[in-house]
Amino acid sequence: MHAIRIAAGEADLMLGCDLVVAGAKQVLAAVEQGKTAVLVNCAQVFPGDIERNPDFVLPSEEIKQAIRRAGGPESTFIDTTALAQALLGDSIAANIFILGYAWQKGYLPLSDAAILRAIELNGESVPMNHSAFLWGRRAAHDLNSVLAVVESLRQPNRNRERSKTLEEIIERRAAFLVDYQDKAYAARYRARVEKIAKLESQRAPGARDLTEAVARYLFKLMAAKDYYEVARLYTDGAFRRQLAETFEGDLRLELHLAPPIPFLQRKTDFGGSRKFTFGPWMFKVLRVLAKMKSLRNTWFDVVRFDHDRAVERKLLADYEAMLDEISDSLTRENHAGAVALARLPEHIRGFGHVKARHIAAVDAERERLIAEYRHPSAVKLAAE
Repeated sequence: MHAIRIAAGEADLMLGCDLVVAGAKQVLAAVEQGKTAVLVNCAQVFPGDIERNPDFVLPSEEIKQAIRRAGGPESTFIDTTALAQALLGDSIAANIFILGYAWQKGYLPLSDAAILRAIELNGESVPMNHSAFLWGRRAAHDLNSVLAVVESLRQPNRNRERSKTLEEIIERRAAFLVDYQDKAYAARYRARVEKIAKLESQRAPGARDLTEAVARYLFKLMAAKDYYEVARLYTDGAFRRQLAETFEGDLRLELHLAPPIPFLQRKTDFGGSRKFTFGPWMFKVLRVLAKMKSLRNTWFDVVRFDHDRAVERKLLADYEAMLDEISDSLTRENHAGAVALARLPEHIRGFGHVKARHIAAVDAERERLIAEYRHPSAVKLAAE
């Protein structure tokens, strides 16, 4: 940002390869409507704030509006990151893709031969960057045809689609729990959610927020990513399909794991468990472990007494106990408090010491919310 040498309103082209940077005041100061051509990659690339605040939401629409106010309604936004990933297998090609788009639109006073020669002289991923430049040109000429090619390359994957209805939310999670454990485990989930749904329709007619919250966060606690689940996710075929969609050629995979074996467990300086590197042979072990999921939380479960597993069981038991209390005492008056309580697991994230920190914060919040739920009229009076 400190290297900008273009005076206010003097830019001929603003080529935004990053949405956040493109929307910065220092950049927009160089833009003038009617003079500056504005072309921006609108892919959402989160800044460092996400590291400190897991609830951070990128204000992408606000940033776009700021860019349009500076550059005018002719400002162009295109997700070159997604297009480059789909067409070329690497999102890093997005910058050359947008360069090709800009050249085709006549924004760059250079010949295409000069740009392609510069790519050759750079010597880095030359074939891919040549292709990215040409795909960018084609997108500028006929974006719809490029989008059609991208759509044809995408493999159908229902897991990447968002649920559109509450019923779909429940159905998909119940199906997942069958694979996670078994049909009985999924039936337990359904019974809990259906009980809350019936209760909510009786005591807060027209509302469905509580049912949706329970459908989402009871599932989250029931589908804790333990050792058996990690093994299943690596070996059920989906992981291999994702690799095939992203990479070409023969791959040698290594896994970095912290096994629940006492003599192998080491703590890092940050409080987490030190990981060890395992070669491809570990996938055979994971296949065996995945088949042992029926032992989960039984006396034959070799990791039953692992600290993290005990914490996960307690979280689920406490949540179900809270649902029992809600079932006995839900009213229209305390409905909002019940929804807030049901959503608390949303803030429990990460693993190990990171998860423990979030759990401590949630525990403190739970005490406050339970008090409000049990005595909503007292809270209302205090606010008045």
